[in-house]
Amino acid sequence: MKLKTIAHCIAIIGVTGVSATSAVAQEKPADVTQRIEITGSSIKRIAAEGALPVEVITRKQLEASGIVTAEQLISTLNINGNGSDNLASNADVTSGAQRGNNGATSANLRGQGSDSTLVLLNGRRIATHGMKGSAVDLNSIPMAAVERVEILKDGASSTYGTDAIGGVINFILRKNYNGIEAQAFTDLTQQGGADIHRVSMVGGFGNLDTDGYNVLITGTHSENQALRGDQRSFVNTFQPNRGLSVDTRGTPFATVFATSLANTIMSNKSNTGPILPGTNQSMNAVNVLNLPGGAGCNSIDGMAAYDYKIWDVASSKYACAWDTGRAAVLQQPVTNDNFVSRATFKVGEHQVFAELVGSRVDVSKSFSPNQVSPGSNFPVSSFYPKTGAAYDMVFNSIAAVLPSIKSNYGAPIAYRWRCMECGNREISTRTDAARLQIGADGQIGNWDYRVGLSRAYSESQSTLGNGYNYTVALANALGTGIINPFLLPGQKQSQAALDLIASTSAKGVVLYGGKTTLTQADAAISGEIFKLPAGAVMAAVGTDLRKEEYTFNGDARAANTRPAILNAPFDDANALPKVSRDIRAIYAEFLVPVFKNIEVTLAGRQDHYTGFGNTFNPKVAFRYTPVEQVLFRGSYNTGFRAPSFNQLFNGITESPYAGKDLVDPATCPGLKADSTKSGCGIITPNTLTGGKANLGPETAKQATVGVVWAPSKNFSANMDLWEIRKENTITSLDLTTMLQNYNLFSAQFIRDASGAIVQIDQRWVNAGSSITRGLEVGANANGTIWNGKWTAAIDGSYLLEKKSRPTANAPYGESEVGRFTYTGDLGLRWKHTAYVTYTEGNWTTMFSQIFRSGYKDQVLPGVLNGLVSPSDYNPDVKSYSTFNLSATYSGIKNMTLTAGIKNILNTDPPFAITYDSNSGAGSSWEPRVADPRGRSFTLLANYKFK
Repeated sequence: MKLKTIAHCIAIIGVTGVSATSAVAQEKPADVTQRIEITGSSIKRIAAEGALPVEVITRKQLEASGIVTAEQLISTLNINGNGSDNLASNADVTSGAQRGNNGATSANLRGQGSDSTLVLLNGRRIATHGMKGSAVDLNSIPMAAVERVEILKDGASSTYGTDAIGGVINFILRKNYNGIEAQAFTDLTQQGGADIHRVSMVGGFGNLDTDGYNVLITGTHSENQALRGDQRSFVNTFQPNRGLSVDTRGTPFATVFATSLANTIMSNKSNTGPILPGTNQSMNAVNVLNLPGGAGCNSIDGMAAYDYKIWDVASSKYACAWDTGRAAVLQQPVTNDNFVSRATFKVGEHQVFAELVGSRVDVSKSFSPNQVSPGSNFPVSSFYPKTGAAYDMVFNSIAAVLPSIKSNYGAPIAYRWRCMECGNREISTRTDAARLQIGADGQIGNWDYRVGLSRAYSESQSTLGNGYNYTVALANALGTGIINPFLLPGQKQSQAALDLIASTSAKGVVLYGGKTTLTQADAAISGEIFKLPAGAVMAAVGTDLRKEEYTFNGDARAANTRPAILNAPFDDANALPKVSRDIRAIYAEFLVPVFKNIEVTLAGRQDHYTGFGNTFNPKVAFRYTPVEQVLFRGSYNTGFRAPSFNQLFNGITESPYAGKDLVDPATCPGLKADSTKSGCGIITPNTLTGGKANLGPETAKQATVGVVWAPSKNFSANMDLWEIRKENTITSLDLTTMLQNYNLFSAQFIRDASGAIVQIDQRWVNAGSSITRGLEVGANANGTIWNGKWTAAIDGSYLLEKKSRPTANAPYGESEVGRFTYTGDLGLRWKHTAYVTYTEGNWTTMFSQIFRSGYKDQVLPGVLNGLVSPSDYNPDVKSYSTFNLSATYSGIKNMTLTAGIKNILNTDPPFAITYDSNSGAGSSWEPRVADPRGRSFTLLANYKFK
């Protein structure tokens, strides 16, 4: 077999890997002897010569798969983790660092987090999302102008510096285009909602080779429409027979609550609610509909009985709950406008260019109406007063079951109410981003060079929509008694009540905004430095100079005119004036042919950051071909991630712990509140969150070893084993971890002179570590049949280990592979994409499968404690598999048409207990794994003008 054939086979499938979206026959390859720069290296070389696993996805492959957004692309990649990095995972209430994801979608290679995945545009950095300030928003990538995507499945801090721990994604735009081309795309769901549309134009004139110049301009407008939870039947949080129910008692027909405030109908000496006759059980949440003889919670749309057994809250036996999951928007609506303009001039062996890329992205999130809780977030004056029939109905119904409250007749009622008339809470986020890049590359003698200067920014702003109300104004309105929180089925609020609610709206108030700015200058040269008997020694040296700036603004209103807004997630304490840091880096890379069939690559990079100083990261890689049909490859490197500006400079936020389930872990080892046990009484300390200026970088050690086997030009297979060990992980420890490991975190529980806990410090720290290990495999075969060509391939990722520990001196926890986790990456054991294509004449057809394995489900407290055994409970979430079909026809002059069906079998996401009382995103399905859209039909038309 000729070496050139094997090199070509390896270049397509061995070194570049099998693309998760490789859904069409391979295009005619470029000259395999052409030297190019591949992501992960600074040395130009023949594609087949690399030692690193780089996956290449072409524009035609994306189009054939019906992929028009970067978020869609990332979701199909097996190497990408399953974290809370997409818009669906942030569709409900979010807190802490997750707030910075408003309107953003990020990549998460090998499950290392969006902050540890480097995203490049044409091989250079772009500004991180203006709101979060630490990860690139993929919505800002001009996908219609992308020629190909290169994904490096290896660490790359030795070349690129920070963030490249999980890997690198390099979006490479079209160049040297001549002509005019228009494209229209639509993706329509069968069940309605979540339709996707895109139109784009590209124009170019001049030819670099014949005219010495080329000018390229592209423009794109795309829309992803909203998908509401109530548009999909699988969204149903009330499935107690399967171990799932919602933990909210804020309901459209209000639930009456016990309170520590005096003169309320549910108060008593113990402040825990009246005692149910014949028992010693206090009742602190009662809904009239759920009392014996009541109409039933489900008499109100979206309501059902609160499952006090599943949540192990006996005091809420007579409470109702409301399905928050179906109120959320599963796919947030996104409108995206972007453009690319590039002018390139060729002078001899040199190319000089100027490029401007810009985008505007508008995203709107919508989720459940606010809970109104007089006595908790409102004063006593907002309690429901004695007004007549509604008051008497509520009081008398409760007194019939809990007669001890009869003496309180006439006192106002404390309650928790879901203000449906206020509307869904809405937050809209606009992000403007741009990058101006000028540069040159070419050859000077036998040396290749590249220089560039760029300035990029990303600016975001989040604004309140409907569903948010001024706290005092709404409290006063409720206290009038005009608004009735106890409407029976068929009843409606009076017009006066609706007008009163509307008068308290805070729509249009700017929550917060952020801006990141990146100024960068870089230069690199590469070429042959001398020859050895086995071949030429190649080298590259370069420098990278950057200035990173970040500004975060809180409440945009004047400081003296800021009335509070109920549950609006203001981050005023984290407002930052412009902060910045300078980065200076030098790096070098050497490719040494030790023998004819063995080459070694050595690389290293020294970075200096204002703030924490120097970090050096080396890399060594090898490529060994004992015979022409077999390639062994491997690498070892270190990496790092610099702390974000938020993690360094956020202010300290002191928040009271609002729950009634916290105890002192030093005196209550069981961690369960029980006033009858000494030391297990409820405590409500303040929690401290925020930044720490003395944070250092996260560090990583990682290695990869693999083999590529290409016995013929019609078959190739590859397998790579990898491991990443992270140390000094920057983390804000969750309270559950701190409580369960109190001996490790006792210093974070701050006590007063009497020994009582008054504060819990949850600020960012360099504390944890993790180990992630996996196996990536792929195979590709092709041939001829009848009068056409076929291709079949599979690409898979097998997660061997994923575990972490909160501190360096703590033992590693149990494996997180195949097990539900509340936040972060969900470690699925196996993921693969398989496809078959057939091309004959003007037709190309493709059939593909995307598979995600199941995992151990979340377990709610009552099931975990054995208090209840749901009849249809299954501890395992089923695997998720979708099949897709497309056909491309190019028989019409100047036109190409591609039609497809996604999710042919209309497979719903598998049932999953994805419910957290603090956020609720997902509810009865897992947005980190599954696509809620169902079966959809795609059509793409591409027309090239003469």
